[in-house]
Amino acid sequence: MDIRDQLKNLFPEHEEQDFQIPEEKFEQKEALICKFEKKGRNGKPVTLIEGFEGTDEDLKNLSKKIKTTLGIGGSEKDGIIIIQGDNRDKIMKILHNLGYKTKRVGG
Repeated sequence: MDIRDQLKNLFPEHEEQDFQIPEEKFEQKEALICKFEKKGRNGKPVTLIEGFEGTDEDLKNLSKKIKTTLGIGGSEKDGIIIIQGDNRDKIMKILHNLGYKTKRVGG
């Protein structure tokens, strides 16, 4: 006798219903910061995207979307997306189309 049978014996008038947990849509509260950096990278320019509040899996998906859209390389680590080159304007446009707020930092 499993738990359902025991519950049916205790509550004969109860009808079992299916219940679905509502899926919560992730929403970024703070704006993502897009900044340009050359320091500490042998003079090679990169664009950093900081302030992402989602999971690591969401961060990887966002990074992949940016990289494939622009056709350039990059990586993600410690909650920061690193994209090769100075592409702040293009990245900010992509993020805006995806529904993220952005702030441009630096010249």
